[in-house]
Amino acid sequence: MRTFFRKLLIGKVSRTYKPRFNPLEKRILNIRSIWNNDHQDDNGIEKIFRLFLSCSQLLFPGIYIKTMACRINYIYQDLIMDLYILLKVAFPFLILLNNWQDYHWLIVLLVYFIAETVLYIPTLIFASDLFSRPRSYKRSMMMLFLNYAEVVIAFGVFYTLGNNMNKDFDTWFDPIYFSVISSNSVGFGDYYPVTTFGKALVTIQSMFFLSFVVLFLNFFSTKVKSKGYFDNEEIE
Repeated sequence: MRTFFRKLLIGKVSRTYKPRFNPLEKRILNIRSIWNNDHQDDNGIEKIFRLFLSCSQLLFPGIYIKTMACRINYIYQDLIMDLYILLKVAFPFLILLNNWQDYHWLIVLLVYFIAETVLYIPTLIFASDLFSRPRSYKRSMMMLFLNYAEVVIAFGVFYTLGNNMNKDFDTWFDPIYFSVISSNSVGFGDYYPVTTFGKALVTIQSMFFLSFVVLFLNFFSTKVKSKGYFDNEEIE
């Protein structure tokens, strides 16, 4: 049974391979690379934006969880990150299912986790100068879908805060439904925001999915490889 689960969850990963740098060290090297213009001759607002994206990942737990898993054993790195992302997807779902919106500390925590995801996607596109090619593009696409689910459900929670809609949601699934159709700019008209806060949420969500997610999907589905992006095999 142990062999079965090891084969299922870990797969074929070298047990003797040890990366030269852990994820935290890679991020610090990445920041230095952007600062020194090692891979791209950017300046001004572009360089500031790329530095901000790269540095922002140091403010969230994902990179530290990945680093700890790497230090324990490299073969568990992807598995631990899969679990972390699944927990982030489940968190807003549990808030909706149990009507925990009145617990303000949970909402603050949710905003914190969503900020990590929202900033992580453009970081991969614009500020990954020293990151090696993903082990599996299919896994990257699947992680993108989970990130999509996380943000959709989280915005569903945000839509339930206060009286922002033309009518109350009848079930826990209704805000998720509204979040999905809003992110895809469908809008059937059964629910719509009536407050400035609600309209701002719809605007932010639509802009996010129409720009970063579409660009990120195209980035991985076509396996774009340009100088400085996923072409540094030797970094491992």
